[in-house]
Amino acid sequence: MDSEMKKTNAEWKKELPSEVYHVTREKGTEQAFTGKYLNNKNEGMYICSNCGTMLFSSDTKFDSGTGWPSFTDAVNREHIKLQEDREEYGMSRVEVLCKHCGAHLGHVFDDGPADKGGKRYCINSCSLIFKGEG
Repeated sequence: MDSEMKKTNAEWKKELPSEVYHVTREKGTEQAFTGKYLNNKNEGMYICSNCGTMLFSSDTKFDSGTGWPSFTDAVNREHIKLQEDREEYGMSRVEVLCKHCGAHLGHVFDDGPADKGGKRYCINSCSLIFKGEG
């Protein structure tokens, strides 16, 4: 892992709420259409819920209809790590991780808006904290 922040699973488990720990440290997925940021239309920045690294801007958020917050790009690709994920039913997907702390954020797919690069970063709300502008 390229992560700079080194903590044990026990340390993370003490610090994080159980759902956040499950999704970000055990590579879980929150239930579709339940995440607190799915319908957030406010302007601001989405940061990692584990370490505070800036990940996504509201400027790149769009309604994908999939049930999870979706973004066309990361605020800085140096802040994320992409890696192949074959863990679920032999499917091949691309996992999105916070490069600083290694938190599982979600997955990226090639079915995003064509005029914005064609990517859909499908991200779990509980892996994020929203910081509004102003």
